Amino acid sequence: MLSLLVTGVAGFIGFHVARRCLELGHQVIGIDNLNAYYDVQLKRDRLKQLEPFTEFQFKQMDLVDRASIGELFSNHSFDRVLHLAAQAGVRYSIENPFAYVDSNLVGMMTVLEGCRHSGVKHLVYASSSSVYGLNESQPFSTSDTADHPISLYAATKRANELMAHSYSHTFGLPTTGLRFFTVYGPWGRPDMALYKFTQAILQGKPIEIYHGGQLKRDFTYIDDIVEGVIRIQDCIPVLDADWDPKNPVPSSSSAPYRIYNIGSHRPILVLDFISILEKSIGKTAVKTYLPMQLGDVAETFADVAPLAQVTGFAPLVRIEDGVARFVEWYRGYYGV
Repeated sequence: MLSLLVTGVAGFIGFHVARRCLELGHQVIGIDNLNAYYDVQLKRDRLKQLEPFTEFQFKQMDLVDRASIGELFSNHSFDRVLHLAAQAGVRYSIENPFAYVDSNLVGMMTVLEGCRHSGVKHLVYASSSSVYGLNESQPFSTSDTADHPISLYAATKRANELMAHSYSHTFGLPTTGLRFFTVYGPWGRPDMALYKFTQAILQGKPIEIYHGGQLKRDFTYIDDIVEGVIRIQDCIPVLDADWDPKNPVPSSSSAPYRIYNIGSHRPILVLDFISILEKSIGKTAVKTYLPMQLGDVAETFADVAPLAQVTGFAPLVRIEDGVARFVEWYRGYYGV
C-alpha cells in the first residue's frame, strides 16, 4: 500500500485518479480548495463518491497557503504526490490571468517545496497539450520544443515543466509531467465542450461552434487518462546517462525528469464529435458558428509512443463509447 497525496481531488481528473488509487488499496489524502470556478456542488458530489473508502482523507486547503501545505508535508510521509490541481481553461485565462498565476505557478511551487523537504519519491504532475502552442508538427511529440504557448494557461503549464526540471536537477527530485489531451467523461467540468454541448442540446439551446467546426481535437476518455497516471507513478525517473546537453531531448534530462503525452492518438473534427453526441442523445443540435477564439489551436494530436514504451499504455475507449457513457451519466446526475 502506498501513501499518496492527490491535489485537486474534487476536480474532474483528480477525483477519478483518487478513486482508482483507493480501489487499488492505496492510502490517499486529497486536498482541494473547492473554489467557485464552476459549480461547487458538483465537486462536493464527487467527494461523496470517495467517502466510503476508509483509506481516504479529505482536507480543504489552498495550495497558495504555504504554511498549511508545509505543515501537511511535515505531518505525512507521502510515497507519491499526484499534483492534479490547477486553474483550468484557456479562454478563462484571458479574462482572469492572476487566478492562473496563483493556482498554477504559486501552487506548483508549494508542491515542489513540500516534495523537496519531505523526501517524496516521485512527483507526477498535470501538464497540458496546450503547451505546444504555435507548433504545427503533427502529431505533437515530446521530442519537439514547446516554447511558443499562445495562452497564459499554456504558459503556466510550460512553466510548471521548467520548474519541475529545476528541482529534479538541483535537488534530485524525480518528476514526471503528463501532457493531457482534451479529457472528457463522466463527472467532467461544466466549462468543457462535451458538457456544454450536452446541456444545450437537451435544453434545445444553440451550441457555439468555433472556426466552422473545423478544429480537430484528440479527445481522450477519462479512464484512459487514469490508466496512464496509475502506470506512470511507478515508473520513477532516473538520471539519463545518454542525455546529450549539446543535442538536448526536451522530454528527458540528465536529471530524474520526464515528460509524456497522454492522448487517444485519434483526433477528430469537432463537427464529427458533435454528430456522435447527437446520435447518443437522439436529438439534433442547433448550431451557432463563431470565429476562431483567442488562445485556441487548430488541431491537437498526441504521440503516445514514448508512454507506451515505458508503461505499455494504450488508449482503449472509442469516442462513440466514451460520449455515450458521458451522456448516460449526465442524464442520471441531472435527472433529464
